[in-house]
Parts: sequence; structure tokens; C-alpha cells
Amino acid sequence: MTASRRSRYGSALMAVSLALTGCSAAMSSTAATSPTAHEPDDGVEWPLKFKAHYFGAHCFNTQSCRILYRGFPHGSDEPSPSVESYGRPLEKLLSAGRGPIPNFPPPAKVSWRAKDGTPLEAEVDIGEIFRDELIRHNVAREDATPNATSGAPGIILEVNDRTINVYMRATIWTKAPQIPGNPYSHGRSDLIKVFSRTY
Repeated sequence: MTASRRSRYGSALMAVSLALTGCSAAMSSTAATSPTAHEPDDGVEWPLKFKAHYFGAHCFNTQSCRILYRGFPHGSDEPSPSVESYGRPLEKLLSAGRGPIPNFPPPAKVSWRAKDGTPLEAEVDIGEIFRDELIRHNVAREDATPNATSGAPGIILEVNDRTINVYMRATIWTKAPQIPGNPYSHGRSDLIKVFSRTY
């Protein structure tokens, strides 16, 4: 082989080598940046978020209690009993049925008289409390179904004497039943406290 041919042959080999190296680098980059490279391919959009919500408000241990949210009043001018007087746990008493409400109206306005008759007022900024729009729940990603949630959780404001609590409750559908042997228990609806303030 002449020097000229050897030179041309060497140049060709180098070109092929560079091309293959480029292909290999491109493939590695695609795999590294692919959504499936770091996240399970289970069809679940994670973390779970919401763009609308339901709202509910409940009063306990007050002489009177009024909550205004998105122009809708909740509460009563009459005394409200204690949680204990109902004979059921708090999570069974709290619900959110007003909605769906797009995120987020102006703050909720609360005016009430505590158990001892002290008049109190507060504004509760639901939009600030849930500014990340993340659904609060206790289900691990690998346990959730692809259609894990309806996307509109319940937000509940509770007034109890001098304290205001804000909770979220969302039904998260699960692959396995939450009650062993019960085929109708593929879901969790945990009540999760997100905010609390005493006045």
C-alpha cells in the first residue's frame, strides 16, 4: 500500500470512528434525559397537583361563627357544640362539598366569638397556604393507579374555639385494596392538616 493510499485509508477510519463516537454520545444523552431514565414508566403524573378544589367550613366550641369564601357564607350565629359531643372522630365530621372552585379566590374571611365570648376576626389565605398546588396525601407513587385522583381535592377550614385549622382531603386510588379482603377499598381519603393558628 502506497503512502498516499495509507493516508486516505487512515483518514477514512478516523472519520468512521468519530461518527460512531458521536452516535454513542448522542444515544447516552437521550437515555439520560428521557423521563423514563429517572422516573417509573407507570403513567402517573407526579407529584399530584390540582387546579380546582371543593371547600367546606365547620365550627366547634364557638358562641357564633361565620366564614365567607368565594362569596358563599358558612357557619351560624348560634353556639356550636364541641367535637366530642358528636361522639364521632373529627375526620368523620369534616367534609367539603362546595365546588369545584378554580384556584384561588380571595382569602376566606372569618368572624367568630370564642367559647368564652371573645370576638375574633381573621383572614385565611387559602391560595397562599396551597400556593404550590400540590395535593396532600399519604399514598406512595408506586402504590397509586395511573388515574390516581380526580384532581379536585377538598379543602376544609375548621374553627375550634380560638384556633383555625385548614385541612386537605383527597381520594387517591390505589392498586391494592386498603382493607384486606375488601375489593371496594382501592383508595385512601386521609384528612391532612396543612395549617393551624391560634388567636
